[in-house]
Amino acid sequence: MARVERALKRAPGVEEARVNLTTEEAFLRLQEGIDLKEVLKQVEEAGYEPVVARAEIPVKGMTCAACVARVERALKKLPGVLSAHVNLATEKAFVEYLPDTVTLPRLRQAIRDAGYEPLEVVQEEKRAPAYPLDLLIALPFAFLTLLLAMGPMLLPLPHLPPLFQVLTALPVLYAGRRFFRQALAEIRHRSLGMSTLVALGAGSAYLYSFLVLLFPTLFPEEARHLYLEAGAVILALILLGKHLEEKAKGKASEAIRKLLALRPKTARVVQEGEEKEIPAEALIPGDLVRVLPGERIPADGVVVEGFSHVDEAMLTGEPIPKVKKPGDEVVGGTVNGEGPLLIRVSRVGEATVLAQMARLVEEAQAYKPRVQEVADRIASVFVPIVLIIALITFTLWILYGPGLSYAFVALLSVLLIACPCAMGLATPAAIAVATGRAAQLGLLFRKGQAIEGLARADTVVLDKTGTLTQGKPTLTERLGFALSPEEALRLAAALERGSEHPIAKAVLEAARDLSLPEAQAVRALPGEGIEGVVEGKKLYLGGPALMERLGVALPKEAWELSEKGYTPLYLADGERLLAAFGVFDPPKPEARRVVAALKALGLKPVLLTGDHPVPARRVAEALGIEEVLAGVRPEGKVEAIRHLQAQGRKVIFVGDGINDAAALAQADAGIALATGTDIAVEAGDVILLSPSLESLVDAILLARRTLRTIYLNFFWAYAYNILLIPVAAGALYPFTGLLLNPMLAAGAMTLSSLFVLSNSLRLKGFQPRSFTVA
Repeated sequence: MARVERALKRAPGVEEARVNLTTEEAFLRLQEGIDLKEVLKQVEEAGYEPVVARAEIPVKGMTCAACVARVERALKKLPGVLSAHVNLATEKAFVEYLPDTVTLPRLRQAIRDAGYEPLEVVQEEKRAPAYPLDLLIALPFAFLTLLLAMGPMLLPLPHLPPLFQVLTALPVLYAGRRFFRQALAEIRHRSLGMSTLVALGAGSAYLYSFLVLLFPTLFPEEARHLYLEAGAVILALILLGKHLEEKAKGKASEAIRKLLALRPKTARVVQEGEEKEIPAEALIPGDLVRVLPGERIPADGVVVEGFSHVDEAMLTGEPIPKVKKPGDEVVGGTVNGEGPLLIRVSRVGEATVLAQMARLVEEAQAYKPRVQEVADRIASVFVPIVLIIALITFTLWILYGPGLSYAFVALLSVLLIACPCAMGLATPAAIAVATGRAAQLGLLFRKGQAIEGLARADTVVLDKTGTLTQGKPTLTERLGFALSPEEALRLAAALERGSEHPIAKAVLEAARDLSLPEAQAVRALPGEGIEGVVEGKKLYLGGPALMERLGVALPKEAWELSEKGYTPLYLADGERLLAAFGVFDPPKPEARRVVAALKALGLKPVLLTGDHPVPARRVAEALGIEEVLAGVRPEGKVEAIRHLQAQGRKVIFVGDGINDAAALAQADAGIALATGTDIAVEAGDVILLSPSLESLVDAILLARRTLRTIYLNFFWAYAYNILLIPVAAGALYPFTGLLLNPMLAAGAMTLSSLFVLSNSLRLKGFQPRSFTVA
């Protein structure tokens, strides 16, 4: 992994390179105008084969060479397109591209943007490693080689000439050619890995055997043994192990593939009153699509007509279907319930919620925690150290052992039992499974470091409005002083018209039946309220801090709104109080349970709000929160979190992801609440797609379990090598008279990687916890 990163960073124009071993993907940040082929050349020279996809796309509407050039230019401009050739005679575009950088729908959209109509794709193929084919060659021939060598000792079989072993062992050598090719690349780039060890181990067995056959007089009589069966079985076992490893790695990332597979293949488009079925990938924004009961919605959009319940479990993890009516947003891949819906498509291709989820999770999977960075440094010197140990072992056996054959067996065993793969898989395998499982539960990890931040945290700072409360405040108290309550509400609503603040919405909802005047020179006062001119009067609307700055005295009745647990809102003309309103935002039903659950996990909850301290404390007491940071302006949230961190606390901040961007970024782990289809929240390391705050507890539990899994993986990887390399070198021989067989060493190396993968796959079984604390 580190070697691929170094090779990529050597390519001109590559500013950053991160490699994910589990998903076998590289994430690059490139300078503008860089030729991707040069980057891929570096990958190939490092001994790896990039996964490249090819597609033939029929194109309708081309009439001349200028049309061909236009389509080619449109395709080549896309990032990830390696080559694009258009044939006017066959009316087809032949595109070679990186499938994880650019998608088929994006290619089709580029053709459409150039003014032509892409038809259904004829062919798409991906070049991938051919482990199954090589395995089909290696396994039977390795078994035959082993039978020819060992069979006569165990079964009544005739001893056949060594030529038969050569004939059965050579196909296995061919099947394992990838390891030798890879080893040469590793040696050329002076960065040795597993393939070097396998090639040296198996290659030495073959070379030694061929030398014994061709030049027997070079060896003492007692050392004239053939090790063809060892070399063949070693290659077959490691090919089998790599094949199983590939399958396991595929399972590690299958959660996102399953999500993407939920997208239907076709859509029923309504055009000029008629319905026509087309490929779903051909949809464009603005299309009208009819979705019948029980069908999956083909793209993101807005309901134009109809009423139904839609199952959004794949998005939020919530099992209860959501009511959908005209004006409501729907997500592609979700299941329509009992009623037909007419939907206007709003997002397609890479802009859809599903595609964004997949992209964000894949980016998170490329993250390396601190422990992995240490492991990478160890892995960079691991193979050279193993080679030195192998040479020392061989030398000691030559000097003090019974003979050359013993020294050779010990050399092979040391080379083959060492396992750098397990170290490389320890982190990415666990993170891939965890982030995929999280997505299934409505937890979207945007940044991999959130796993460490969540797992190590000891403090959870919760924003009040919209996080602990329902975010739908209602204006329930009206007190008139210089104006009647109704007249004051009319003026206050005029000031708030156009504002998206939850309290502003509460004021406007209360005044929905009133005729509102126009407000002029309206200006927001951050952390205080709002000011403006209504009907020729300068008015101020805000909380106690604004009234204090203006020097407006508050009567007892106005102060008592806070004592009763309301968020007070005061209307003044700059000199006197005109009216007071009490706004109440009820806590979420699960908020108290979640706070109790956080405490049970050893975390200290902290309430952070811009509200006056009195109502803030009343809410905190009702929820069981002891520590309250009240009266904090939006720009002061960052300083509040820094203050907690200065005390040595590891802080999780939970907010709405829109007004809390800086605080989310400052925290050790920022968790943003998303609503509906709003998953493109730029701030926040984790996005909670579920409306329930209980998913916060699930995110912390999953992060802790993931970090434990990573540590267990590393413990196994290091303990395995520390304990078994000496055994392979013959440390037990003086006490038992036994020397480890190289074939068993190769098998142990394979099992080591599989253990790390299978241990990581246990995270797929993570289940949300149900906290019933009242």
